[in-house]
Order: sequence, then C-alpha cells, then structure tokens
Amino acid sequence: MTARASSRQEIVMNFSSPPSGDDLGVLAQQVLETLPDELIAKIEDLDLLVEEFPDEVIEQDMELGSPYELLALYRSGKEISPGVEKKVANSDDELVLYRRPILDLWCETGEDLSGLLREVMIEEIARAFDFPEQDIVEMMKRHHQGLF
Repeated sequence: MTARASSRQEIVMNFSSPPSGDDLGVLAQQVLETLPDELIAKIEDLDLLVEEFPDEVIEQDMELGSPYELLALYRSGKEISPGVEKKVANSDDELVLYRRPILDLWCETGEDLSGLLREVMIEEIARAFDFPEQDIVEMMKRHHQGLF
C-alpha cells in the first residue's frame, strides 16, 4: 500500500490577543534605548505613558477628525521661563503613546510593531525638540537601514 500525498494544503493560523497597554509600554521602553543618539541626548528623564486614545480635550485642541489620527504626543512639563525653550527633557516631560491608533496603523501596514513604534517615537520626539524636517527624515532613513 502506498501513501497518497494529499492535494489539500492546510494552513495553520495562530492568533493571540493584541498587545495590551502594558505590553506596548514594555516594548516602547526597549525602543527608547535604541533611538538615535541625537534624541537620546535630549530625553534622559522622559516618562513614557500608554493610553488607549487621546482624550476629548486633546481631540478638540488639535482639531482631530478622529482619535485614530494621533499616534503619540510629547507633553512638555513646566516652562523654564516664559518664551524660553528647554533643550532637554526633565522629569515633567512625557511621551504619550496611543495604543489603539498605533495598533490600527500596525494592522493596516503589516510592519513589524517595534519598528513602527520606533518610527512613531522618533518623529514625535524630534518634532518636540524642533529638529528640522531634513534631520527627521535622515533619522528615519538610518532607522530603516538598520532594520534591513
């Protein structure tokens, strides 16, 4: 008796639950340590927070059409003095990552989650410290080269 090869292909799918806020926070902390040097020099005391969505006040202030439009927000703490910009983060500064919009983008793009999170963090932190657009683009290019 000979065994006949089955012409039917079986696909094994392995689904698990989406990353929780705590999971995303742990991943973000790991990503934080691998950011470009020019950003790391500015964020020594930065706090990371993960929230599901921006609140209604932020939605209104930023004139968002949907809470899914905002992936992250750098919130600066106390001013040094009126009109004086800080050059580095202090313990009052925080980077808020919005879990549901990030996971939605992750599903749409199919990118590696840690890579996507790294891009979001690079862009938000760099903009908070007024890096020129060309510098941000350069950091993103270096990021992609490091992944492939």
